[in-house]
Amino acid sequence: MKKIGILTSGGDCSGMNAAIRSAVRSGLRHNLAMIGFRKGYLGLMKADYITLDSKAVSGILHRGGTFLQSARSPEFRTPEGQQQALANLRKLGVDGLIILGGDGSLTGALALHNLGFPVIGIPASIDNDIPYTDMALGVDTALNNIIYAVDCIKDTASSHARAFVIEVMGRNSGYLASISAIAAGAEYALVPERDFDLSEICQQLRARYEEGRDNAIIILAEGAGNAHQIADSIKDAIGFETRVTVLGHYQRGGAPTVFDRLLASRLGKNAVDLLLEGEKGLMVGLSNNSIITTSLEDVVEGEKKPHDEMLRLAEVLGI
Repeated sequence: MKKIGILTSGGDCSGMNAAIRSAVRSGLRHNLAMIGFRKGYLGLMKADYITLDSKAVSGILHRGGTFLQSARSPEFRTPEGQQQALANLRKLGVDGLIILGGDGSLTGALALHNLGFPVIGIPASIDNDIPYTDMALGVDTALNNIIYAVDCIKDTASSHARAFVIEVMGRNSGYLASISAIAAGAEYALVPERDFDLSEICQQLRARYEEGRDNAIIILAEGAGNAHQIADSIKDAIGFETRVTVLGHYQRGGAPTVFDRLLASRLGKNAVDLLLEGEKGLMVGLSNNSIITTSLEDVVEGEKKPHDEMLRLAEVLGI
């Protein structure tokens, strides 16, 4: 193996740059040529790439997002598009490819693997919904961003005796909502994996109010309901003044935490090592603080379940 390509796809997250840097430095140590495709699969389709040398990845470790950028590419989902991408890889003399991203990105990686091209995937998704890894890149940074915001909002909630519904990301996964609720001391976490009774929540809030607790924090995963409708229902049911804060893309950015920097560095190095060892069609992940590998097929077909221990902890803490 003489040349390895790298691309980042799907939603950006902190830690992607750190993983690119680690992979490039590891590759250069083995005298490999390293290139990066701009804007994910779109760049792969257009053969739009840059040379990744030591200078190219200097000063990116602490930066959020991805300096290679990311974009959607519906064309790549077609058989014709995948053949075009494969032809470009061969034309450029690329021997292996490292792909960073979430479930859609890893599905694309599996498609290339099924066409016979050596691919290694790195999980990068703040939702932490990728199976066979305890944590994906960007999750820890996103959680820290959320906690900072919730702590600030709690000051206002207590000052003005209000209930705040804070919407975080998580279309199909309530990981961010549930973990941040535990860490921030929120009263409720509403997640798509669990049904909830809004009338019961209103009754509990009324009881809290009568006990003298005149503010509350409700953290809502975006896939679990409409934040404004929930806030209006609370106000109409108990007269609690409510406000809504949608954190949105604020959660994705910012300097990666130490955890994300170290995880990214470990995953980037291991991805290069695997390709050099002749391995392919795998995702590198984290399990009990050890780096593991799982077939892309199992990852794409798998489903990540909510962490029972964390759910029990939330219940014990009254969330």
